[in-house]
Amino acid sequence: MRYVAPSRDMLERSVLVSPPLSHWDEFAALIDGPTWPAVDALNALLPDASDIRFVTQDPALLTDGLHYEERIARRGAIATRAENWHDLFNAFVWLRHGALKRALNARQMAEIALMGPRQRSRAQCALTHFDEAGMVVTLQDPAMLEAWDAHDWHTLLWTHREAWMDGRARVEIFGHALLEHALTPDKLLVGKALVVMGEGDASAVCAQAIAAAAVLNDPQELRPLPVSGVPGWHAETNQESFYTTAPCFQPLRAGRTYPAPLQAGV
Repeated sequence: MRYVAPSRDMLERSVLVSPPLSHWDEFAALIDGPTWPAVDALNALLPDASDIRFVTQDPALLTDGLHYEERIARRGAIATRAENWHDLFNAFVWLRHGALKRALNARQMAEIALMGPRQRSRAQCALTHFDEAGMVVTLQDPAMLEAWDAHDWHTLLWTHREAWMDGRARVEIFGHALLEHALTPDKLLVGKALVVMGEGDASAVCAQAIAAAAVLNDPQELRPLPVSGVPGWHAETNQESFYTTAPCFQPLRAGRTYPAPLQAGV
């Protein structure tokens, strides 16, 4: 069933003070303000020398006949629908993670050149999944990765809960659809992660790997993570039983394996 976000008037403001939306508090006024921000307000947040801009998606814009990704690559124009949560969060991600967004766009353009605008490759599916529901997860303890490999959610998220709370394990939501889903209180969120082991700028590590086509060549590379299980991200994460009863914690499918993580500082 297609997700329908709450209207601006019906938004439950409590979601803004809980993860993941509380991690985007620099944009809180644009989410919680009385009116929808116009593209001019979004463009005002871009650096002066930015090579991209947000443009209103309307019938006149679409007459150029360009694919969404082509319009970004050729004109630096990011089509943005008015009064639309999905596109508003997409703008926030561009503003915070421009290097990752540019890497995805360059890869999409390379695939369009190979496949044409009407066919989609496995790589394009992977790139889109990450764009919509992606996360960058940073770990330092190999034991946590081993638990994740086995979908041992209790060990990953409960046994190692202190690591999530003190920053040794971190999640950065990248996918704008995942942020949109967070507008519904208590919704159990599951994202698709790229994993970086070690300390450093994990977003930059992922951007470089994406640009080099070292990752996101197949959707199966992405690791599902029930991000609502990260301690403090859901009201029930202080209860051990949550990790064995909530429907978001699915077992590993037979034969499912994941690639090695990216390495920070390598």
